[in-house]
Amino acid sequence: MRPNNNNNKLQYNSRSVSFCSSSSFLVLLLVILPLVVISVFVFALGPNIASPTLSPLLQWQVRFSGYSYSSLASSSVLESSTPPASSSNIVNGSSSGFFVANESIQLVQEQEKLKQCNESDEEVRTEAAKKYNKLERVEASLVRARSSIREAALVRNLTSVHQDPDYVPRGPIYRNANAFHRSYLLMEKLFKIYVYEEGEPPMFHDGPCKSIYSTEGRFIHEMERSNMYKTKDPEEALVYFLPFSVVMMVEHLYVPGAHEINAIGRSIVDYISIISHKYPFWNRSLGADHFMLSCHDWGPRSSSFVPHLLRNSIRVLCNANTSEGFNPVKDASLPEINLLTGEVTGLIGGPSPSRRSILAFFAGRLHGHIRHLLMDNWKNKDQDVQVYDKLPNNVSYNSMLRKSKFCLCPSGYEVASPRVVEAIYSECVPVLISDSYVPPFSDVLNWNAFSVRIDVKDIPKIKEVLTGISQRQYLKMQRRVKQVQRHFVANQSLKRFDVFHMTVHSVWLRRLNIHIRDFERPS
Repeated sequence: MRPNNNNNKLQYNSRSVSFCSSSSFLVLLLVILPLVVISVFVFALGPNIASPTLSPLLQWQVRFSGYSYSSLASSSVLESSTPPASSSNIVNGSSSGFFVANESIQLVQEQEKLKQCNESDEEVRTEAAKKYNKLERVEASLVRARSSIREAALVRNLTSVHQDPDYVPRGPIYRNANAFHRSYLLMEKLFKIYVYEEGEPPMFHDGPCKSIYSTEGRFIHEMERSNMYKTKDPEEALVYFLPFSVVMMVEHLYVPGAHEINAIGRSIVDYISIISHKYPFWNRSLGADHFMLSCHDWGPRSSSFVPHLLRNSIRVLCNANTSEGFNPVKDASLPEINLLTGEVTGLIGGPSPSRRSILAFFAGRLHGHIRHLLMDNWKNKDQDVQVYDKLPNNVSYNSMLRKSKFCLCPSGYEVASPRVVEAIYSECVPVLISDSYVPPFSDVLNWNAFSVRIDVKDIPKIKEVLTGISQRQYLKMQRRVKQVQRHFVANQSLKRFDVFHMTVHSVWLRRLNIHIRDFERPS
């Protein structure tokens, strides 16, 4: 009959105390010494893990990792200090040598496990540190950029003090020429945009380039083909572009005559769901460092299907209407440019002011109440203020723009109008007639220096307002229109300071306004 193992251990221990034979003493040393070494090692390791003096990074690591050093140490002690209770070879202490051998083997195993755990945890901590440090480095660079731009803004000269081989901003068309130039140069140096690759054309990674919505399509195409700001590494990106085209979604998903755009909204919801599950970046900022771009009237409405896209993300919109949720602090106004051929050839330039015989001109369909008011007050009423809902067959629209001193730009159904850029291209001073419209690049450009704003209620006073502008002042404004023109040109081959770069700069400025922190659990 086999004696009880626990009794054997008690008998073994009593014999060890009563008799001090050399063999028994050797057994004691071999059994007890490893246990003492392990206990001392664990005791020394445990307090260091729980120490409140850990660096912030280590505290973050311990808080969010799936385990801690102390828990690993505890489990090691539990495993290594318990002998195999079911061992059938321990009988009357005769197999004490086997027990010691078992302990030695187990000690080696546990030491190896502890080493592996330490190495594994070190890898996790290193990976977390890399991720943490990369984001913090990005944010630190933005802090320095903000400080540099603020410093540049203290220079109140009308001309930038920075050297530039292509163009030096100067004059009253800028809110602060020096601050803008410093910001632009920093953007060229630091700004990185990651374009999500998910989604298939034509609704993603594509857009119209030969229509009233050409600004949307051209920007998407430039982001796809140009490497000027684009990065392949999402970890180093400052912003993330959502490359869907609302115009193309309307073309392929909208049912004509329907009064809802739910199919478009669902597509955007699904897209955000895909990228937020595949990448950590949307959830990290709740979309604040992501941007969409749309020139369709339904761009703002489409974004409302994703609350974080509406409230947090940077929305670059032609329909920049503050009464419909456009927020100039985080959203950016995009110029609406009607490129029927896809090129600006033949659209830019005009005669000198002395050859412009018409005081003010407008021609366009009756979209919205503002244009109805304009027609009611001025159609066929005055040769100085020529307003048409349809031009005569023998009259060229572009020639009328070039004959006019001031070009009327009333809002249609929505606040944006391609007539603003048409006026600038023709070197005609634009007259903005709208409610709640934020003109493009307003955070950089001083629109009062090269345009006229007339409230809707003052439409009957258009002639009075325009004739009240002196010839000297008009000539200054017209020269400034020619100067600001470069910022609105949609070049086939990109040029610095053109409309593409100014749009990117608008996004850059809004990214400077936020600070991203990563509290995500390291994987």
